[in-house]
Amino acid sequence: MSNKTILLVEDNPDDVELTLRALRKNNILNEVDVVHDGQEALDYLFSEGVHAARAPGALAVVLLDLVLPKIGGLEVLRLVRADARTSAQPVVILTSSKEEQDLINSYRLGANSYIRKPVDFNQFIEAVRQLGLYWLALNQPPPRKG
Repeated sequence: MSNKTILLVEDNPDDVELTLRALRKNNILNEVDVVHDGQEALDYLFSEGVHAARAPGALAVVLLDLVLPKIGGLEVLRLVRADARTSAQPVVILTSSKEEQDLINSYRLGANSYIRKPVDFNQFIEAVRQLGLYWLALNQPPPRKG
C-alpha cells in the first residue's frame, strides 16, 4: 500500500504479535517498528537516546497504546502534538481501554482516531484491514517541510 513505516507503540508482547499478524493477514507490507514503552516511543519519534541515529522521516502512522510503562500514551500524544516536528504526525490510539475519559482525552490531545482493540481475532483483523486501507492507502498526509 505504501512504503512508509508504521510505528507500533505496545508493551504487551501478545498484542504486538496479534497486531503484526493482523497486518500481514491483510497484506499490509509496510515496515513496522515496535517500541515497548512511552519513553522509547518519544526517543524514536524525536531521534534521541537509542534511536539517535534514526533519520527522522515521515511515518505512515503511529499506532499508540495508552497503558504503557515509563510514560503513558496520553502523555506521549501530548508531547508529540506539542512539538513542531511531529505535530502533524497521524496518531491512532489502539487500546483495550474502555474508559470514556481515555477516549475524550485522546481526542482533546489531538489523536486522529481511537480504536478499541476487539477481543475477537477476526474482528481485530477487520479493524486492522480498515485501518490499513484508510491510513496507508486513502489518507493524504500533510506535505513535509524542507
